[in-house]
Amino acid sequence: MHPADQFEAFRDLALQKGWGAEEIAARFGVTPHVVRQRLRLAAVSPRLMQFYRDEELTLDQLMAFALVDDHTRQEQVYDNLSWNKDASNIRRALMEANVEATDRRAVFVGEQAYSDAGGTVLRDLFTEDGGGYFEDVALLERLVIAKLETIAAEVQQEGWKWVSVHRDYPHDHGLTRTFPGTVGLSAEDEAACTAIQNEQETLSEQYEGEQELPEDVERRLADLEAEAERLEALRMRFSSNDTARSGALVCLSHNGTARIERGLVRDEDDMREEASEGSAATASDAPESAEADNGAALPESLIRDLTAHRTLALRLELGEQPAVALMAVTHALAVQAFYIGTGKSCLELRSGNAELGTYAQGIKDSAAAKKLAERHEAWAVQVPQSSVDLWAFVAGLGDEDRMALLAHCASLTVNAVKQPGQSQRTHQAAANKLASAVGLDMTAHWSATEQSYFGRITKAQTLAAVTEAAGAKAAERIATLKKAAMAEAASALMAGTGWLPLPLRTADGANDEGSEAA
Repeated sequence: MHPADQFEAFRDLALQKGWGAEEIAARFGVTPHVVRQRLRLAAVSPRLMQFYRDEELTLDQLMAFALVDDHTRQEQVYDNLSWNKDASNIRRALMEANVEATDRRAVFVGEQAYSDAGGTVLRDLFTEDGGGYFEDVALLERLVIAKLETIAAEVQQEGWKWVSVHRDYPHDHGLTRTFPGTVGLSAEDEAACTAIQNEQETLSEQYEGEQELPEDVERRLADLEAEAERLEALRMRFSSNDTARSGALVCLSHNGTARIERGLVRDEDDMREEASEGSAATASDAPESAEADNGAALPESLIRDLTAHRTLALRLELGEQPAVALMAVTHALAVQAFYIGTGKSCLELRSGNAELGTYAQGIKDSAAAKKLAERHEAWAVQVPQSSVDLWAFVAGLGDEDRMALLAHCASLTVNAVKQPGQSQRTHQAAANKLASAVGLDMTAHWSATEQSYFGRITKAQTLAAVTEAAGAKAAERIATLKKAAMAEAASALMAGTGWLPLPLRTADGANDEGSEAA
């Protein structure tokens, strides 16, 4: 008996005798779930079922077509399939107008809330997790915004001047940022922190050397860690002045949770520059007053000459004092990194921090961008609120911390983006030297896919890349495909190969000749 015969036999029992899945399961010694799967398969288009009988379709492919009941839709997708008839590709084609249950919007809203609002979920009986597809995309989008607005209302209660809701994070918002400062905990919370730390140490000593901890001990340690993190978060707090002039963005993150960015300042609310200038003016009042007491103000041309001599002397002295130079460079870069448009330094270092989101779409959602943002946030909560106090902060750091701050600020100035019209060889030379120095491995940060690469180059370039990475035979198999299908096929073939295009490769060595040759 062909498996298709069983599918159709189960269907006949359900239609002609009115048996349910439980009764059929009991008579044939299988589970009701298996019966429901067989009934779903029996509902596939007779034409596709015949292809299955003739071994032109596999069972996995047939199960993919069973996702929908519409025979016309099933056959339409089959007729439009390229060489790639993988089950996942079939499901994607069938469900292109729906939202998968693992989509961040579906995860954020939740199936229960979506169903309660009248939405329907199309089940896939053949996946292990029993996942499905949300059919009413418009409803799902409304529920996403509604839930974000509810969260925004809660955030508004924190005292922010404004709270704005966006489905996706607006990377081009153009807002400056203020960061929370460190505050002391209440005596009660400090005592709780001490108690947690003591209990953690006691448990660690008690079970030292044990390969596996008892489940109740693991749960207790996890609870202690969560409570410690909650109390530690209380140490970081925005000042009342900051919340009064700042706002927050509430949007949907890549993993289906709410992303809340606090402490964002609009241009009209940014008072830091006025405060900084006020402090600077106070510090310079004395010499100006003394000058006025001796007669009229000095001519601007003379002031220019005098300050030029002072600049020359500073250059000479600073060049002979590496420790002070390190502190001054760190300060100058930190001013530009954390006090955009408001901080002052007499060192003309240029911290461009080019907005890479304007060059590569979606780059700010990458893992590397997230790690960089976390590192920046870790420093941002430590530096003083006013740039006037930054010098003292940098001076008070230990050598290791000062070097770490310098490294972070210097990293923000890197711009290895090749602009149109730039010489490839000249531009890549400096980037190659830096990449060699830091041991850069771009395979940890980027891979060639249809979206990132193959959909944006010519067919000849695609075939050349596939030949280099997967061999000539692999390239021959896709050589006759149309451009879109070729890009999709190349993406599948290149997965896991670690292949990189030339602009992402690090030249061997860091000497001038090797860099220029790249």
